Amino acid sequence: MFNVLEPQVCFQEVPGHIALGFVCTGCPLRCPGCHSVDTWDPKHGERLTSQRFLGLLERYKHLMTCVVFFGGEWQEGDLVYFLKLATQQGLATCLYTGLEDVSEQLKAQLTYVKTGRYVAELGGLASHLTNQRFIEIASGKVLNSLFLKG
Repeated sequence: MFNVLEPQVCFQEVPGHIALGFVCTGCPLRCPGCHSVDTWDPKHGERLTSQRFLGLLERYKHLMTCVVFFGGEWQEGDLVYFLKLATQQGLATCLYTGLEDVSEQLKAQLTYVKTGRYVAELGGLASHLTNQRFIEIASGKVLNSLFLKG
């Protein structure tokens, strides 16, 4: 089952977009210092079905321009399916992963990908020291500068 927490409208995770964010459960990475330990249990959350997903896209269609998944790459087939549905609705797509890279099959469905585990000493995308990268797939450009303040 592809379970997610209650979707949230996101304003900062994908620069230039208002996104509908889906936090996927069942994360096998278990990063030290994880602020989302509730995502480790694959039974947590609610199953995302195509009917529910399309209903949410319809509900928020005049508000959002992008769909972002926080995790889910461990169930690649399901994630690719939902990314394709979002693309068919004319939406940009994004994946936040703690991995250093994702498969070509996933990249083919993505507009953006954020890679890299969160390391507290290095900070997230708003840090000059971060190990994470926010990448525009089509160009291969790293867009971390869009998260930096000042």
